[in-house]
Amino acid sequence: MEQRIKLPKERIGVAIGQGGKVKTEIERRTGTEITFDSETGEITIKSVGEDPLGALRARDVLNAIARGFSSERAFHLFDENKYLEVIDITDISGRSEKALVRLKGRVIGEGGRTRRIIEETTGACVSVFGKTVALIGDPEQLAVAREAVMMLLRGAPHSAVYKFLERKRREAKRREREIWR
Repeated sequence: MEQRIKLPKERIGVAIGQGGKVKTEIERRTGTEITFDSETGEITIKSVGEDPLGALRARDVLNAIARGFSSERAFHLFDENKYLEVIDITDISGRSEKALVRLKGRVIGEGGRTRRIIEETTGACVSVFGKTVALIGDPEQLAVAREAVMMLLRGAPHSAVYKFLERKRREAKRREREIWR
Protein backbone atom coordinates (compact mmCIF):
# COMPACT_ATOMS: atom_id res chain seq x y z
CA MET A 1 0.00 0.00 0.00
CA GLU A 2 1.30 3.43 -0.89
CA GLN A 3 0.08 6.79 0.41
CA ARG A 4 1.03 10.23 -0.92
CA ILE A 5 0.53 13.46 0.95
CA LYS A 6 1.83 16.99 0.65
CA LEU A 7 3.38 18.93 3.52
CA PRO A 8 3.90 22.69 3.71
CA LYS A 9 7.61 23.24 2.99
CA GLU A 10 8.13 24.92 6.38
CA ARG A 11 6.94 21.73 8.16
CA ILE A 12 9.21 19.25 6.35
CA GLY A 13 12.06 19.84 8.83
CA VAL A 14 9.74 18.98 11.73
CA ALA A 15 8.58 15.81 9.94
CA ILE A 16 12.15 14.65 9.35
CA GLY A 17 13.50 15.76 12.73
CA GLN A 18 17.05 16.41 13.82
CA GLY A 19 19.26 13.79 12.20
CA GLY A 20 16.15 12.09 10.78
CA LYS A 21 14.93 10.99 14.23
CA VAL A 22 11.22 11.77 13.68
CA LYS A 23 11.10 10.10 10.25
CA THR A 24 12.91 7.02 11.61
CA GLU A 25 10.56 6.78 14.60
CA ILE A 26 7.45 7.02 12.39
CA GLU A 27 8.85 4.35 10.06
CA ARG A 28 9.72 2.05 12.98
CA ARG A 29 6.36 2.38 14.70
CA THR A 30 4.27 1.96 11.53
CA GLY A 31 6.31 -0.51 9.46
CA THR A 32 6.65 1.95 6.60
CA GLU A 33 9.26 3.53 4.40
CA ILE A 34 8.89 7.30 3.99
CA THR A 35 10.51 9.41 1.27
CA PHE A 36 10.45 13.21 1.21
CA ASP A 37 10.68 15.50 -1.79
CA SER A 38 11.77 18.75 -0.14
CA GLU A 39 11.30 20.69 -3.39
CA THR A 40 7.58 19.96 -3.74
CA GLY A 41 6.73 18.97 -0.16
CA GLU A 42 5.38 15.63 -1.39
CA ILE A 43 5.80 12.59 0.84
CA THR A 44 5.47 8.96 -0.23
CA ILE A 45 4.61 6.38 2.44
CA LYS A 46 5.08 2.70 1.55
CA SER A 47 4.02 -0.21 3.76
CA VAL A 48 6.90 -2.62 4.30
CA GLY A 49 5.72 -4.31 7.50
CA GLU A 50 2.84 -6.63 8.34
CA ASP A 51 0.55 -3.92 9.72
CA PRO A 52 -1.89 -3.01 6.92
CA LEU A 53 -2.88 0.15 8.80
CA GLY A 54 0.72 1.31 9.26
CA ALA A 55 0.72 3.54 6.19
CA LEU A 56 -2.57 5.14 7.26
CA ARG A 57 -1.26 5.74 10.78
CA ALA A 58 1.97 7.25 9.35
CA ARG A 59 -0.15 9.48 7.09
CA ASP A 60 -2.18 10.72 10.07
CA VAL A 61 0.97 11.51 12.09
CA LEU A 62 2.49 13.39 9.14
CA ASN A 63 -0.79 15.25 8.54
CA ALA A 64 -0.78 16.30 12.22
CA ILE A 65 2.76 17.64 11.82
CA ALA A 66 1.63 19.42 8.63
CA ARG A 67 -1.18 21.07 10.64
CA GLY A 68 1.29 22.57 13.14
CA PHE A 69 1.66 19.93 15.85
CA SER A 70 5.09 19.10 17.26
CA SER A 71 6.26 15.56 16.57
CA GLU A 72 5.72 14.67 20.26
CA ARG A 73 2.08 15.71 20.09
CA ALA A 74 1.57 14.09 16.68
CA PHE A 75 2.91 10.82 18.15
CA HIS A 76 -0.24 10.69 20.34
CA LEU A 77 -1.85 9.32 17.15
CA PHE A 78 0.07 6.06 17.63
CA ASP A 79 -2.44 5.37 20.42
CA GLU A 80 -5.29 3.39 18.82
CA ASN A 81 -7.95 5.53 20.49
CA LYS A 82 -6.57 8.92 19.36
CA TYR A 83 -7.65 10.66 16.19
CA LEU A 84 -6.84 13.78 14.18
CA GLU A 85 -9.60 16.20 13.25
CA VAL A 86 -9.04 19.29 11.10
CA ILE A 87 -11.48 22.21 11.01
CA ASP A 88 -11.15 24.52 7.99
CA ILE A 89 -11.62 28.09 9.24
CA THR A 90 -12.37 29.34 5.70
CA ASP A 91 -15.65 27.42 5.87
CA ILE A 92 -16.73 30.05 8.40
CA SER A 93 -14.61 33.10 7.52
CA GLY A 94 -14.98 32.89 3.76
CA ARG A 95 -11.91 34.02 1.87
CA SER A 96 -11.33 37.26 3.79
CA GLU A 97 -7.79 37.37 5.23
CA LYS A 98 -8.91 39.83 7.91
CA ALA A 99 -11.71 37.52 9.09
CA LEU A 100 -9.33 34.54 9.07
CA VAL A 101 -6.83 36.34 11.31
CA ARG A 102 -9.61 37.47 13.68
CA LEU A 103 -11.04 33.94 13.99
CA LYS A 104 -7.62 32.37 14.56
CA GLY A 105 -7.06 34.97 17.28
CA ARG A 106 -10.37 34.05 18.95
CA VAL A 107 -9.37 30.37 19.13
CA ILE A 108 -5.85 31.11 20.37
CA GLY A 109 -6.92 33.81 22.83
CA GLU A 110 -4.73 36.43 24.49
CA GLY A 111 -1.31 34.92 25.13
CA GLY A 112 -2.63 31.49 24.07
CA ARG A 113 -5.06 31.40 27.03
CA THR A 114 -8.14 30.10 25.18
CA ARG A 115 -6.25 27.34 23.39
CA ARG A 116 -4.66 26.31 26.70
CA ILE A 117 -8.05 26.24 28.48
CA ILE A 118 -9.54 24.06 25.72
CA GLU A 119 -6.60 21.66 26.03
CA GLU A 120 -6.69 21.53 29.83
CA THR A 121 -10.44 21.01 30.15
CA THR A 122 -10.87 18.50 27.30
CA GLY A 123 -7.53 16.68 27.28
CA ALA A 124 -7.33 17.21 23.50
CA CYS A 125 -4.33 18.83 21.79
CA VAL A 126 -5.10 21.96 19.74
CA SER A 127 -3.08 23.53 16.91
CA VAL A 128 -4.01 26.68 14.99
CA PHE A 129 -1.99 26.74 11.76
CA GLY A 130 -2.60 28.26 8.35
CA LYS A 131 -6.32 28.21 7.63
CA THR A 132 -7.13 25.37 10.04
CA VAL A 133 -7.65 24.39 13.65
CA ALA A 134 -6.48 20.82 14.22
CA LEU A 135 -7.37 18.62 17.19
CA ILE A 136 -5.90 15.34 18.49
CA GLY A 137 -7.77 13.31 21.08
CA ASP A 138 -10.11 10.45 21.78
CA PRO A 139 -13.66 10.66 20.39
CA GLU A 140 -15.12 12.19 23.57
CA GLN A 141 -12.33 14.79 23.87
CA LEU A 142 -12.67 15.68 20.19
CA ALA A 143 -16.44 16.17 20.45
CA VAL A 144 -16.13 18.69 23.29
CA ALA A 145 -13.07 20.48 21.85
CA ARG A 146 -14.70 20.68 18.39
CA GLU A 147 -17.87 22.20 19.87
CA ALA A 148 -15.84 24.76 21.85
CA VAL A 149 -13.85 25.75 18.74
CA MET A 150 -17.02 25.98 16.63
CA MET A 151 -18.68 28.17 19.29
CA LEU A 152 -15.68 30.54 19.13
CA LEU A 153 -15.64 30.57 15.33
CA ARG A 154 -19.37 31.37 15.26
CA GLY A 155 -18.79 34.35 17.56
CA ALA A 156 -19.85 33.08 21.00
CA PRO A 157 -18.37 35.09 23.87
CA HIS A 158 -15.27 33.51 25.41
CA SER A 159 -17.00 33.42 28.80
CA ALA A 160 -19.82 31.28 27.35
CA VAL A 161 -17.27 28.87 25.84
CA TYR A 162 -15.42 28.61 29.18
CA LYS A 163 -18.70 27.86 30.98
CA PHE A 164 -19.54 25.21 28.36
CA LEU A 165 -16.11 23.58 28.83
CA GLU A 166 -16.40 23.63 32.62
CA ARG A 167 -19.87 22.05 32.46
CA LYS A 168 -18.57 19.30 30.13
CA ARG A 169 -15.63 18.66 32.47
CA ARG A 170 -17.98 18.29 35.47
CA GLU A 171 -20.19 15.89 33.47
CA ALA A 172 -17.16 13.78 32.48
CA LYS A 173 -15.94 13.61 36.10
CA ARG A 174 -19.41 12.60 37.28
CA ARG A 175 -19.55 9.81 34.66
CA GLU A 176 -16.09 8.67 35.70
CA ARG A 177 -17.12 8.50 39.39
CA GLU A 178 -20.24 6.48 38.46
CA ILE A 179 -18.10 3.97 36.55
CA TRP A 180 -15.93 3.36 39.62
CA ARG A 181 -18.93 2.77 41.88
